[in-house]
Amino acid sequence: MKKLFVLTLIAGLFTTLTSSAQDDKSKRVSPPATAKETLASGAAVTIDYSQPSVKGRKIGADIAPYGKVWRTGANEATVFETSKDVKVDGKALAAGKYGLYTIPGEKEWTIIFNKTWKQWGTDYKEADDALRVAVKPGKAASASEKMTFKDEKSGKGSLLWGDVVVPFTVK
Repeated sequence: MKKLFVLTLIAGLFTTLTSSAQDDKSKRVSPPATAKETLASGAAVTIDYSQPSVKGRKIGADIAPYGKVWRTGANEATVFETSKDVKVDGKALAAGKYGLYTIPGEKEWTIIFNKTWKQWGTDYKEADDALRVAVKPGKAASASEKMTFKDEKSGKGSLLWGDVVVPFTVK
C-alpha cells in the first residue's frame, strides 16, 4: 500500500511539472515576443506575437504563401492593441484589440485587423475584419531569421522576416 502511495505521488508530481513546462510559452519553438510603443499622439500600441523562424524556407512559397491569408506569426493569433483610435496607413482603426493577419505578396502585402483576437492563429474569418490596408514590401537591410515587429514613437512600424520588410504607419 505504501509503495502504491509513493508511486501515485511521484506520478502526480511528474504530471504537474510536465504540464507547467508545456505552459511556459518561452520554451516553444516559436517563442512569444512583444513590440510596444507609445506614439507621439499618446496612443499606446502593443503587438503580441510568436516568432516563427525562416529555417531555410522561402517566404511566399514554403511559408506564408503569396495570395493566401496568413496568421502572421505562430501559435495563437498575433494581437494588435491600441489604447486610442488611430489611423493605419491613413485608414481609421478604433481603439481596442485585434487579431493581426496578412496576405503576403511579391509586390503588395495586405495587413488585416480582425475583430476576433483571442483565438488560435489559423481560425480566421473574413467577416470579422475591422480594417485592411495594402502596403508595399521591401528588401530588408539584413536578414532576420525570426519574424520580428518594430515600432517607433513616430508611428513607423515594420514586420521584418527573412530578407523582407513590410512597412506600415500608425498615427
